[in-house]
Amino acid sequence: MKTEQGFKNQSYNYAFLDEPSKREIRRKTLKAVAIPGYQVPFASRELPIARGWGTGGLQLTLSLIGGDDCVKVIDQGSDDSVNAVSIRNLVMETTDVSVTTETEAATIIQSRHRIPETPLASDQVLILQVPKPEPLRNVEASEKRTKIQHGEKNYNAMWLELYEDIVKWDHALFDADYPVMVHGRYLMAPSPIPRWDTPKMHQASYLTLLGAGREKKIYAIPPHTDVVPLQFDDYPFQVENFDSQACHLCDSTDTFLEENTDETSGHVFYQCSDTAYCNKVQNEKGDH
Repeated sequence: MKTEQGFKNQSYNYAFLDEPSKREIRRKTLKAVAIPGYQVPFASRELPIARGWGTGGLQLTLSLIGGDDCVKVIDQGSDDSVNAVSIRNLVMETTDVSVTTETEAATIIQSRHRIPETPLASDQVLILQVPKPEPLRNVEASEKRTKIQHGEKNYNAMWLELYEDIVKWDHALFDADYPVMVHGRYLMAPSPIPRWDTPKMHQASYLTLLGAGREKKIYAIPPHTDVVPLQFDDYPFQVENFDSQACHLCDSTDTFLEENTDETSGHVFYQCSDTAYCNKVQNEKGDH
């Protein structure tokens, strides 16, 4: 679904933010692109949604969009969640850009915790909302010390955390937000995407921007950048295993699935997390 619209609410500045704020965010974004994986501080602005609900990603989106853009907003893979609908409505209310639920039609995709199943093209920009941008926070509480560790490329504490997980549990305990090395230099939190999505970042042809409004950080993965999960030679990184389960709507077996339980019967079933991809497959099969 693609919706065209005009800039109707002239009581707001175009794209809500004032022009100096947008310029400042674009300058910090350029710095982030120039230093892949490095967290660039920025003066996070107030928006009509609470910090922690996507303000970092939304500020990136609002500072980048222009009249020719088409924006898609997803939350945990869904275009219809409250968070996705609210952000999409704000974009529609304050700009003249078109919005869509089709991954292929979008020029900018703002996402909370998923990368679409449909491969993105080089002319698309993926913007991820980030609640906790510091990958070392679980092993180092001091912001000052994490900056030193990043500067010295000293990630021994994270390697030790990974080693202890394997010794105690025989696997790493990172289900989402699995720490990755970006182009062999900076350790990065890829936002709480599932491990299933992490390999999609490696040598991707498109630009990925990550924004944390509450923590006031922007960072980026430029196209064709190495993004490698932390792993040991004898304990390689692995994505989620769904034991050959299939989506109960479209029968896909090669997508990230969510486990659901029927409250009446107790029956457990699986469903694609990416609702747009699931609908597309169903339409191609003629199920709709």
